[in-house]
Parts: sequence; structure tokens; C-alpha cells
Amino acid sequence: MTSAEPAAEASAPHRWAWLRSPRTTLLVPVVAAALDSALVAKGSEPWQIALSALSVVALLGRRRYPLTVALLTLPGAFFNEIWLAPLTGVYAVSAAYPKPRIPVACAVSFALIEFFHWPFAPDLFALSRDNALYAIQSAMLGAGPAALGMLTRTRRELGERVTELTEGRQRESRLIAERVLTAERARLAREMHDVVSHQVSLISIQAGAIQVASTDPASRDGARTIRELSVRTLDELRQMVGVLRAAGIGNRTPLAPQPTLADLPRLIDDSGLPVTHRIDTGRRDWPEAVERAAYRTVQEGLTNIRKHAPGARVTVRVAARGGKLHVEVRNGPPTDRTAAAPLPGGGHGLVGLRERAALLGGSFTAGPTPDGGFSLHAVLPA
Repeated sequence: MTSAEPAAEASAPHRWAWLRSPRTTLLVPVVAAALDSALVAKGSEPWQIALSALSVVALLGRRRYPLTVALLTLPGAFFNEIWLAPLTGVYAVSAAYPKPRIPVACAVSFALIEFFHWPFAPDLFALSRDNALYAIQSAMLGAGPAALGMLTRTRRELGERVTELTEGRQRESRLIAERVLTAERARLAREMHDVVSHQVSLISIQAGAIQVASTDPASRDGARTIRELSVRTLDELRQMVGVLRAAGIGNRTPLAPQPTLADLPRLIDDSGLPVTHRIDTGRRDWPEAVERAAYRTVQEGLTNIRKHAPGARVTVRVAARGGKLHVEVRNGPPTDRTAAAPLPGGGHGLVGLRERAALLGGSFTAGPTPDGGFSLHAVLPA
């Protein structure tokens, strides 16, 4: 097989796709019914031709008004013996109505009109073989399009149900994937708690040993501060894991409250940095998620300043403006050039703050300032 043959085979379905287009399926029966009426109308009276033309034109509205169209095609079948227009009308009714009562009535009406058409035959009620065959033919003409329309409607309904089942399974698969992902994140968070708490516990123990053994007051104060920060870190880790376990197994143990805007002064005082702060949250109660996001923004900003800008002057501003809470943490250039090497960081803190703000419908920006410092700015809507 040459390379041109697969291309020709692939384009074949597209070549015949016009046969399945809505416009084609609407117009082809109309054209066929028009040809049928034109062939039957030879030698007919003008009013008979008008009835046939009415039957053909009415087919254009069979999708919106199928029963009306089917009734309009019956006079042409009775007075002029046209077939295709009433057959199409019966099919449209059967494809549109879910209950069989109306389609069966239309099919029976067409069969009776086909048998007792005008002008009446002299031997119409004679018990003859020709009349019996003609009765069978009329019944088949009425039942055929009705059965085909019901089959089409059933196939369409089955297709819709299969589509619904497929979409339901896809939604279920997505929910299962999200549930598995949530469980995996919870497991990783607990593992992180175990690892980090172990290391922080060792730091706390070493700081306690230095605090007891050292005779230098400055060293003892530094060791005490390290021990207090270690204990606080462990408490926050245990709270986070407690929330995860409570959501997973229905634990009813009361959890410690999450930090709010009222805890910001204490956070700033415990940072050990030269901070100038101004907190004006207005006279409204902010949502808990907004207060937690503001607290974490200030906390992350102070942590980064301790790491990367020792000795820098710090400004913290929290202000309510027009239904939004603006949180800004700004520092100048570092002044303590003799400080130890900066602590390692994974770079996830700013990403987490940006995600928090985005989930609340706000914004977050971070970047260096012209004077060599750094600035964090979060806008959190209520």
C-alpha cells in the first residue's frame, strides 16, 4: 500500500460527512417527496396539486411541529395518493414522541387513508385477494415508518444515556484521583512532621544543654530563644497534622486555634528584628481564611528577613481599604555583614503565599526594592 492510499482512506469519512449534516437530513426527504408529488400530479386537478405541494412544504417544519406536519400530509395522501410526504410525517412523529399512542394513531390514520383513498373503488369492500393484499400493503406502509421512527428515538435515548454514564464515570474517576491525591498529600505531610519534628527536637535538646552548661549570659539567652522557637515550631507542626487526621478519621479532639490578626503584635515582638509596624484592620470582622493568610504573610516575610537580610530595618503595614486587607512587609538593605551564612531555603514560602492569595481571590507580589531591600505585598479581599 502506497502512502497516498492511507491518506485517501482517512479522507473518505470526511468526504461523505455531508450526508450526516442536519441540513442534508432535513432537505433530502423534502426533495424526494417533491419528486413523488410531481410524478403523481400529472393530470390532476389544481386543488389536488395544491394539497400535494402543501404536504411537501410542511415537511420543512417536521422537527419542530411533527404532529401538525403529519396531519397536513394526510389530505394529499387521501386525494392524490402521494406516499413519501406522509411516510416522512409518520416517521417524524414516531421519532419525537416517547409514548406510542400518538405515533400508532398517525400510522393507523395513514394506513386507513391509503386503503380508503379518493376516489373510492367500486369493489372496495369486496372479499377478494386483491383487496386483502392491498390492505396488507396499506398496513405495512403505516407501520414501517412508525417502527423506524421508534427505533431511531430509542437509539438516540440510549446514546444519551451512554454519554451520561461515560461522563459519570469520568467524574467518578476524577473524584477518586483527587481523593487519592489528598490522601497522599496527607501522608506526606505526616511524614514531613515526623522528620522535621525529630530534627527540631534534637535542636531543642542541644539548646537546653547549652543553656544549662554555659556560663555566658548571652549564650544562655540565645540558647533559651532557640529552645522556645523549637517548641513553638513543634506545636505548629502538631496542629497541622492534627487537622489532617481529624479530617481523615473523624477525631473529635479539640484543636488549638489558628493564628489571627490579633496575634500579629506578638509575632512581631518575638521576631527579634527592629520592626516598625502599623496595624489598622478597620471595624469589621475579617474571615478566618483572610486573617490566617495575613498572619502567614507577615510570618514568612519576617522569616526571610532573618535569613537573608540580617540587621535590616523592617516595616510591617496591615491596613483595610475598601473591603480589602493590604498586608505589606518591607525591609531595607542588610547592615550586619558579619552575620553567619544565610540559612537554606526551598523557595516554597513565597509560592505558598501566592497560592493562598489566589485562592481567596486576591493578589500577591514580591520583589526587590530600589534601595536594595525587599518587599512583600498581599491584597486579600473579604
